[in-house]
Amino acid sequence: AEYMGFDLIIHINEEGVKQGIGPFTHGSSMHTDVMKTEALKQALNKYKFDAAFGGARRDEEKSRAKERVFSFRSENHRWDPKNQRPELWNVYNARVQQGESIRAFPLSNWTELDIWQYIYKESIPIVPLYYAKERPVVERDGTLIMVDDDRMPLDPGEKPMMKSVRFRTLGCYPLTGAVESEAATLPEIIQEMLLTRTSERQGRMIDHDQAGSMEKKKKKKKLC
Repeated sequence: AEYMGFDLIIHINEEGVKQGIGPFTHGSSMHTDVMKTEALKQALNKYKFDAAFGGARRDEEKSRAKERVFSFRSENHRWDPKNQRPELWNVYNARVQQGESIRAFPLSNWTELDIWQYIYKESIPIVPLYYAKERPVVERDGTLIMVDDDRMPLDPGEKPMMKSVRFRTLGCYPLTGAVESEAATLPEIIQEMLLTRTSERQGRMIDHDQAGSMEKKKKKKKLC
C-alpha cells in the first residue's frame, strides 16, 4: 500500500475475535462468514463507502458467473441476482439509492489465463506461493493443505509429506488448498493454464461447503 501510495485501512471483527472464531475451531463456513463477510460489511458501513472493488471473475465459480461488472447490493448488503441492471455495450449505471452500494468487478470477463499472460507481459511481481516448490502438506478431503506452522493441529497419525505444489488462488489459511505442480516460472504456469480443465477455486474449501454454498451466502448476506 505504501509503495502504491494507498491509504491502507485494516478492520477486524472484534466480536469474532472475542468469541475466538477461527477456521480450526469453528470450520470454514463460520470463520469466513464472521471474520471476512461481517468484517467487510462493518468496514463499509463504518467508512460509508458506496462502492467496493473486487477481483472476482465469471469463470471462477457458477454464482460469480451471474455477477454484473457493477453488481448492486441492498442497504443490508444483500445480493439479488434477479434484480441487477443490464450492461449493454459496456455501458454501466452507477446510480445508487441511500444505503445501497456497488461491488465493482472490472476483471469479470477475464480468464485465469488472461491474468497470467498480463502478469507476464507487464512483469508484475507476485507472491512466491504461486510458484511450484517442495512444501509440507497433508491431504484432507482430497485437498492438499500446506502445514505452514504450528497453528495447524494434525489429526492423530497424520504426518506432513513433501510435495511439489503451488497455489492457484490464495485465501485464508488454512482454507486454501494447493495443487500438485512443477510450474516454477511464469511461462511454465501459462503452459499449465493452457492444459488445465478445472477452476482455480477448486482449492477453496469454502466452495465445497454445500450448506454454505457461495450463491446461498451472497443471497443471504455475502458481499463479493
